Amino acid sequence: MAQLSLGILLCGTASRAQSQEPPVAAGVGSGVAGALAADSSTRGSLSEPQSSGSIWGSVVDRTGNIIVGACVKLTRDDASQNQEVSSDSEGQFFLPNITPGLFQLTITLPGFATQTISGVLSPGEAYTVPQTTLAIATAITEVRVVPNTVEVAEDEIKEQEKQRVLGFIPNFYVSYVSNAAPLSPKQKFELAWKTSVDPVTFGLTGATAGIQQAQNDFSGYGQGAQGYAKRYGASYANLTIDTFIGGAILPSLFKQDPRYFYKGTGSTRSRILYAIANAVICKGDNKRWQANYSGILGGLAAGGISNLYYPSQDRNGAGLTFENALIGIGESAAANILQEFVVRRLTPSASKSQQARP
Repeated sequence: MAQLSLGILLCGTASRAQSQEPPVAAGVGSGVAGALAADSSTRGSLSEPQSSGSIWGSVVDRTGNIIVGACVKLTRDDASQNQEVSSDSEGQFFLPNITPGLFQLTITLPGFATQTISGVLSPGEAYTVPQTTLAIATAITEVRVVPNTVEVAEDEIKEQEKQRVLGFIPNFYVSYVSNAAPLSPKQKFELAWKTSVDPVTFGLTGATAGIQQAQNDFSGYGQGAQGYAKRYGASYANLTIDTFIGGAILPSLFKQDPRYFYKGTGSTRSRILYAIANAVICKGDNKRWQANYSGILGGLAAGGISNLYYPSQDRNGAGLTFENALIGIGESAAANILQEFVVRRLTPSASKSQQARP
């Protein structure tokens, strides 16, 4: 019985030992599997892409007031990652899910200067942009100072007053600028006055009176100093009256330019025809060609007025006045041809800037 009991006891112990072995084995197996799983999980997390980050900041003006609606544009090397947001009611902006790396923010708002901010975003970082202050944009105003027509004409007249044939004979009524500015009435009178009182004008008038006296023209004036003075006065009156009526008074009334505009280009024939035509046509102040009422009527008026101071036997009737006016037109045509082909070459004082290029 004792041996049987001992055998039963040993068998029971062995049986219990066998029945407990599987749980122990199971327990050891679970621990290894968990470690492997954890290691596998760790390796898996290391192999995943870098986690994205975010960028946020705020926008204010120079006084510290928040700015609402400022455009914040994110620029990346990869254009597909570019984003754009606006600052909210608190002046803040937020850009989520941003791939790590270099970035650039451009902050704009109408009326303010653009701000550009660059940075580097790390994986998983919530990048805080320092508070951005927008300055009011500086207004750039382009001011173009364009001289008015009167000022331009004044400068051109000063150049014309340097034009002297052979260096001393005034040649003020010729313009070498084809599109010269029109003269104001005041400038037309000033040009007539300067021509009339030029010392050379007095000298040429004296020479003319001397020739007339030598030929005993206008014999009613007689000879001697008194006769010469009368001839001198009549000659100077003719020149001055014709200059003021035909070069200032009528051009101001009819809005016409009393100057001859040098052509200088084209064939010889075209230049001759141009010079002859300019005896009866002229430029208006609107720069359009028109009949030269000023020159033609000025010649007639000067001829009629001369009858007031010439000797009675030398006064011209109406018919002769018109005849002299036609002769005057022919003389103007001849003078214009000389201007076109000869006078310019004899005018060394003419400004190079005014001379047309033939």
